[in-house]
Amino acid sequence: MADLSFYVGVIGNVISVLVFLSPVETFWRIVQRRSTEEYECLPYICTLMSSSLWTYYGIVTPGEYLVSTVNGFGALAESIYVLIFLFFVPKSRFLKTVVVVLALNVCFPVIAIAGTRTAFGDANSRSSSMGFICATLNIIMYGSPLSAIKTVVTTRSVQFMPFWLSFFLFLNGAIWGVYALLLHDMFLLVPNGMGFFLGIMQLLIYAYYRNAEPIVEDEEGLIPNQPLLA
Repeated sequence: MADLSFYVGVIGNVISVLVFLSPVETFWRIVQRRSTEEYECLPYICTLMSSSLWTYYGIVTPGEYLVSTVNGFGALAESIYVLIFLFFVPKSRFLKTVVVVLALNVCFPVIAIAGTRTAFGDANSRSSSMGFICATLNIIMYGSPLSAIKTVVTTRSVQFMPFWLSFFLFLNGAIWGVYALLLHDMFLLVPNGMGFFLGIMQLLIYAYYRNAEPIVEDEEGLIPNQPLLA
């Protein structure tokens, strides 16, 4: 069973890496146009926060090194995305974005890690408390693409819900859900199980509106915001 969980975890790592790399095209466009246009940085900021805390959880929890490795990569990738965004964001939004980055990517992780280490004396309690925090953040992360559903339904256009992002989020939830079952880790099982079902919902909506006639067309050919996962 331990060997099986290792191989499932490796597959989960590969899929998670693909999820983390899915916004590369978006940020390449930002660099080319030297502007963030109407993109929002919050999904990437939240994913960076989640990845950072999951990395810590994997480090302090015995047998969860596969969780720490992939989320360590995710934290690095999301850091690059956030830095690119800060470099090209319009001046009118720069200060607000910096404040959010400092609050969610610096202050909150420091408070969460320091708080759990201070409040709980034994390693198991610290691991459980951090797992609860990470699971809550993961549920929010998996639900973030659902914000595009209203726009998809209104415009009848799936350009507001990128297929590959939804597909890899679906696979990510499924694989890590199986991994959690094998290790009996409820902190991984609950958010990834929800991610699996939310992924199915997104793919069904994509399939329904894939060939629909759009009500409105996107001006200047701009690609809308892409929420991300870790």
